[in-house]
Amino acid sequence: MTNLGTGAGARSAAQESAAPSAAQHLPQAVQTQKLAARLKLTLDSDQLTNCMRCGFCQTACPTFNETGLEAASPRGRIALMKAVADGFMEPDTRFKEQMDLCLGCRACEPACPSDVKYGQLIEQARESIAAETDYAPHVKAIRTLFMERLFPHHGRMRLLGGMLKLYQRSGMQKLARMSGVMRLLPEHMRQMEAILPEASADGVIRAWAKLGLPAAWETTNGSGGSRRMLVIPPAGGATRARVGLFRGCIMDVLFTSTNVNTVRLLREAGYEVVIPTSQTCCGALHAHAGETASARRLARENLDAFGAAGVDFVASNAGGCGASLKEYDHLLHGDESAADAARDFARKVRDVAELLVEHGRPLLPAPETTGAPLVVTYQDSCHLRNVMRVQQQPRTLLQSRPGVRLNELQGADRCCGSAGIYNLTQPQMSADVLDHKMEHVEQTEAEYVVTTNPGCLLQMKWGIERAGLGGRMKAVHLVDFMAEGLVRKS
Repeated sequence: MTNLGTGAGARSAAQESAAPSAAQHLPQAVQTQKLAARLKLTLDSDQLTNCMRCGFCQTACPTFNETGLEAASPRGRIALMKAVADGFMEPDTRFKEQMDLCLGCRACEPACPSDVKYGQLIEQARESIAAETDYAPHVKAIRTLFMERLFPHHGRMRLLGGMLKLYQRSGMQKLARMSGVMRLLPEHMRQMEAILPEASADGVIRAWAKLGLPAAWETTNGSGGSRRMLVIPPAGGATRARVGLFRGCIMDVLFTSTNVNTVRLLREAGYEVVIPTSQTCCGALHAHAGETASARRLARENLDAFGAAGVDFVASNAGGCGASLKEYDHLLHGDESAADAARDFARKVRDVAELLVEHGRPLLPAPETTGAPLVVTYQDSCHLRNVMRVQQQPRTLLQSRPGVRLNELQGADRCCGSAGIYNLTQPQMSADVLDHKMEHVEQTEAEYVVTTNPGCLLQMKWGIERAGLGGRMKAVHLVDFMAEGLVRKS
């Protein structure tokens, strides 16, 4: 077994990343030294030491499977981090590239016999890199625009959704494609634009109000001021629990109907659903991009919003968001003013499939139709499976719908290559991972590919188009698939 600790093994992984050049310019050398110093302070030495170098993580790692490089595996990346922390190497450009190449799927964590928190280590490394990187002006502007000016502000996101909807419906989208303007974009971005769902300027609260279904406004007054929330009663019978719906930022603009269907399913299962208006982005994209301070700020805002709502559970219908919410206790562990609230909040976070299967009353499915069964397959959301450890509940839901046959997907536990915005920042690796995934998807002969995360859903739509399977199958969110099979359409 190869040792990838602080000796020759660590240098073996570092050699694949390459040693720093002696011809570095002084400013770059100073920046590298500052990054090395920050990494030594930021990286969790206990987690680095916990890695036994057994290599069980390698077969679970998409980038290792694609490249075969030790440095592109969790074990290799931990060795690189430890080599920097111990002063054996400098965090040069290729060190950063390996940190960026990681999908962050965290499939290595369930495979690890030492329970190494790799996800925390990679985010610590990225936080240090982001803090010591002098981004080009246009990159800095884009990061600020999305991370600080858009995602945390629900009103602005709805405005963006309205603009996108206008582009999609007015003929501008068709004109852009016919005129050749879209050819100015990289191929992967053209393909992603083509599979975007219709956006919405409403969000779940306005969309629910337009349906004319039961709901009432509730206001609480506390130390944080007055807070409003929409309260939606169960569809009948005794109330099982009071559930706060986390609506998300991108989710509430591109997948508004999925949020509405989430409310419908929860009502049908006997839950009172509460939607606090003061909630904000979960902070997952911020944490993945190394913007940890912003992620912590957003976490505190969500603690206040859902704390005021007095809920028994916090429901998520997006695996990436749910995993981020579930780890607020870790994110805020050093904040004495928020640590207790973060632990209580994290304990309440559930995926919607957990609530429906484990705590809710049985859904009332529409009668089974005659004829051949509806064949579906299921692609796990990495963060739902590897962080929230939710695996069986979505499958149980699918099998509870009459007339459905679930054909298991080989490698359903492997990442699809979406990984937040990874398909935009690392398009080639994302496409390579996706293309191998689609080989297995095609073998299921499914009519529907079901998943539980918006990024995964878009990625699977992209994969279906890339594989030429558009006429044979389509990708759908678990919530939408289950809502379609309900007796009651309200």
